[in-house]
Amino acid sequence: MTAVENLQFDDQGLIPAIVQDQATKEVLTLAYMNKESLEKTLETRETWFYSRSRQELWHKGATSGNTQRVTDVRFDCDQDALVVLVEPAGPACHTGAVSCFTHSMLEEKQAKSRFAVIEELEQLLAEREQTMPEGSYTTYLFEEGIDKILKKVGEEASEIIIAAKNGDKQELVWESADFLYHWLVLLQEQKLSVDDVLKRLEERHSGKKGV
Repeated sequence: MTAVENLQFDDQGLIPAIVQDQATKEVLTLAYMNKESLEKTLETRETWFYSRSRQELWHKGATSGNTQRVTDVRFDCDQDALVVLVEPAGPACHTGAVSCFTHSMLEEKQAKSRFAVIEELEQLLAEREQTMPEGSYTTYLFEEGIDKILKKVGEEASEIIIAAKNGDKQELVWESADFLYHWLVLLQEQKLSVDDVLKRLEERHSGKKGV
């Protein structure tokens, strides 16, 4: 018998599937699969789910383009729940958020991911490039193009070196923040994501190459 046939689907033939970012380990969404959608997920290596409201299969990203490439599917000890590890090609939530789990029942600072501000800024920069609002510094950078963006990245990198050499920790924090912002602008201009960088870091870490 296959692993799919061994799973414990509920009375409606469904099993909960927790979708998790392969690189960041952030939980992106909770959906449901039936046997057919799970088999299509395993076959295509992209997420397919079963809509309980529409009572039909749906392919994540078929309309939005925000697909999820599946890297692994795991089941729990009771074989009645799944964790689907993915490399997302865009936001998981229909609201445009990276994750569907953005609301906290505790203090926001306690529940917020330490990298949440980077995710939020990455989304904002993508929006800025699309809408190009007048008066925005980000709009100015995109309008000036790659040479201007590269110049700013280089300038901020130099400022980081100077701050560290001078032993000025506060200045180092400020300049590091400026560098990260311009680095994210550069990634957006080049149509790359932080996930692409994290994936490479994960590959290096798992292989221990050059570390």
